[in-house]
Amino acid sequence: MTEANGKYFFNALPKGKEPRGVKLTAKLVKLLQSLKAEHDHRRKILGETYNPHNLVFCNSKGNIMAPSEITRALKRALKAAGLPDIRFHDLRHSHATILLKENVNAKIVSARLGHSRINVTLDTYSHVTNSIEELAVNTLDEILQ
Repeated sequence: MTEANGKYFFNALPKGKEPRGVKLTAKLVKLLQSLKAEHDHRRKILGETYNPHNLVFCNSKGNIMAPSEITRALKRALKAAGLPDIRFHDLRHSHATILLKENVNAKIVSARLGHSRINVTLDTYSHVTNSIEELAVNTLDEILQ
């Protein structure tokens, strides 16, 4: 979806491109199922005009959420959780950093981020991969003893 001058447009997929899927955690699947049930319930009460585009995330009227609404919601959630203030896009970096620090294969992380080449991921997160190198050396030390 793209916003231009306060109007929203649904983007078509580029020719020859398949939608990219990402596997979700079991907790996230349950959360999304709960959200879907909530949307379905509201649609029964408010009618077909509620969330006509069947969006996963919509405002209380079922309309497209403005980026500023998403930002405010994130800020409230971070504050409630006692976490530092970050930008929405930083969640993507946190996701990648956590996976790499937990020794998830960089190719898998790259695919989850939608990077066309693993080098993009490795270059972007080199600060993480450098810290992981110590883990690799320690592992090698243990194996060789």
